Amino acid sequence: MLNPSDVRDAINESGGILNLEPCWVPRSFMIPGQRLRLHPDDLYAFGGHRGGINERWFSSTTKASNGPLTTADEGLSYIHGKRGKRFLLKDAVEVAGESLLGADVMEREKGWNILCKFFDNMGPIPHHMHQSDEFAKAVGRKGKPEAYYFPPQYNQTLNNFPHTYMGLEPGTTKEQIRRCLENWNRGDNKILLHSRAYQLEPGTGWQINPGILHAPGSLVTYEPQVNSDVYAIFQSEVEGRVLDRAVLTNDVAPEFHNDLDYLVSMLDWDANVNPEFAKSNKTFPLPVRPVEEMESAGYREHWITYGTGHYSAKELTVLPKRDVTIKDAAAFGMIVVQGHGTFGRRGVSAPTMIRFGQLTEDEFFVTADAAKDGVRIENPSETDPMVVLKHFGPGNPEAEPLRRSN
Repeated sequence: MLNPSDVRDAINESGGILNLEPCWVPRSFMIPGQRLRLHPDDLYAFGGHRGGINERWFSSTTKASNGPLTTADEGLSYIHGKRGKRFLLKDAVEVAGESLLGADVMEREKGWNILCKFFDNMGPIPHHMHQSDEFAKAVGRKGKPEAYYFPPQYNQTLNNFPHTYMGLEPGTTKEQIRRCLENWNRGDNKILLHSRAYQLEPGTGWQINPGILHAPGSLVTYEPQVNSDVYAIFQSEVEGRVLDRAVLTNDVAPEFHNDLDYLVSMLDWDANVNPEFAKSNKTFPLPVRPVEEMESAGYREHWITYGTGHYSAKELTVLPKRDVTIKDAAAFGMIVVQGHGTFGRRGVSAPTMIRFGQLTEDEFFVTADAAKDGVRIENPSETDPMVVLKHFGPGNPEAEPLRRSN
């Protein structure tokens, strides 16, 4: 059992900016896009039978759901102390959550209820959905809304399919989708005939609520989401690879595995056939305050994920040869995607190449107290901006004004 004093000692010695070890996750049904800066010799570090590493999870207290071969700590982030002592962020939140997140958040949320990741694939992910709370509860899980942002720093090449199928073509019927599920074992069940694809644009994003079908394309994607790994894949074949039907019912109660009407009912039908899907779901960066005011102070900061109370995210750019102090209203996880400098007491840098198991200086967790007090950030470069992505859990008060009614 982790001692709460160990967590508080780590917070005190780091000024509330905790170094996190890279957390790599493989997926057996995908081909890695090779842009996560992981050494190419380490793409199959879990073994070829587990598939290649195509995801990096950030500040995660959520175990990956990767079948019976999932390792004991797969998907869980470790805090790395200055003296080499390491412990799970999950355990730290359980024993000293008030010191990390604040007493108000722990009382309301009971934990760090967000999962954030990069995913990186050579081609598209199969058309799938994430269950709502109503359906996820039947298997002891919780529903999962999620958001996307496509960081330019990780998308210098767009790989094989920089488009995403989202939702369903207006006019599609439930019977047509039911027929696709009936045809699962006939190769391609042709569900994409009933969807429409959108070209993906670096520097923009999307909000995908539970029950919406989506087949993410081949851009590296920064993905804040509710901390659940629940899903149902509705596409039987992707890039010529036939998928086992178990991926459709992985998070469905056994008595409904062959109930096609039940499976179709998991879809939020109105949201899928929305004729203005892009208008309702695409997101563009919003400046936190007037851009000229920020630039004169040495930085730019934009909301890149917003509109929901479940999570939010910002992109912070510190201009060359400038130092700034930035305050936030809540604890956050962060990943440095460009440049180097200092973040509070910490040296930070975006790595060029990472070996599996190597500690880096690009990922940190910032406690609520440190965020509210303000973090001094210095960019010593003559030419290169420092760019940081920051993800916040539910109820970030600064994000509340941007909430949408849906």
